[in-house]
Amino acid sequence: MTFDLGVVRRYLPFLLNGIGITFRFTVVAFVLGAVLGLVVALGRIQRNPFMRLPCVWYTDFIRGTPLLAQIYLIHFGLPQVLGYKPVGWIDAMVALTINAGAYIAEIWRGAIESIDPGQMEAARSLGMTYSQAMRYVILPQSFKRAIPPLGNEFIALLKESCLVSVIGLEDLMMRANMMSGRSFRPFEAYFTVALIYLIMTLGFSRLVARLEGGLKRGRS
Repeated sequence: MTFDLGVVRRYLPFLLNGIGITFRFTVVAFVLGAVLGLVVALGRIQRNPFMRLPCVWYTDFIRGTPLLAQIYLIHFGLPQVLGYKPVGWIDAMVALTINAGAYIAEIWRGAIESIDPGQMEAARSLGMTYSQAMRYVILPQSFKRAIPPLGNEFIALLKESCLVSVIGLEDLMMRANMMSGRSFRPFEAYFTVALIYLIMTLGFSRLVARLEGGLKRGRS
């Protein structure tokens, strides 16, 4: 059986229209997840167990369970328990954000803990409160160190966002499923969408690598 380029040309605009949905889900979930992850990371480094333990449980649960199970739990499980009508795009965004937040929390925590403890001591000796020292001294330095792994997390989230198709959202992967069903050419559909994902991830990988190189030159 040959590869049918005619089918690809016919459905390519249809597939490309799904990129916008995929990209919007990825960007919004990443931004919200970065904020959530920072809050969780700050909670994890606290000595107070009432602040630290919930953050530990959250990251352990999310990082230890599949994203697909989390999407199903939020979209099908919680409405059963709480008695509300599920909304696909909201549930997908919540699931992606919560998932990204757990992984980004570990990135933030690693970046914060990589800063020399003497920095905090010096800031406190100058009369800064703990919050001021974190805001003006520790976090700005941590942010620079977190950029490369944050870029990698964005790429991972871009690929994992295809799982929102399981609850009916017309992202890139769902459109590939629709192309397969309409054309009866699954190989062309999924090979084409795989190439689209590859082009996107390689593009962002190059951007992350250039940004990381710039940061290294800035520190030298």
